[in-house]
Amino acid sequence: MKTVIAIFALLVPSTQALAGVPDCSGPERWPTSLAFVELKNAGITTNDELDFDKTKTVRLASEKIGKDLYRQIHLVTFTRKSGETIQVITNNDASNEECSMSGVEVYLVSKRLGEQLPPNPSFKRDALKRAP
Repeated sequence: MKTVIAIFALLVPSTQALAGVPDCSGPERWPTSLAFVELKNAGITTNDELDFDKTKTVRLASEKIGKDLYRQIHLVTFTRKSGETIQVITNNDASNEECSMSGVEVYLVSKRLGEQLPPNPSFKRDALKRAP
């Protein structure tokens, strides 16, 4: 019986391996919430100025820095009711249990330079999930 349990334990991957990279990119998740707080504290925007339904958060990068610990970079776009957008880049640490494993560094994007490239149709997002 012990042999069967030992073989089963070796064949079943850990829940951490199944969980993969944490997804902290929702508009109500830690990086986006803290980005808004920083913008509000800096006097750049207020609750009344933003259309929160149009807030978008995209994970740009995620690097494993420890056991179930990832450094993540997000692009957060807030849209004012006037239609004007405010973009920030955030940097924080996250795990599969918590997106708030660290504070959030927030960088205000004041100007985008160069040509805005269209999305690459051959790029497969699922390939990122399989990358080591």
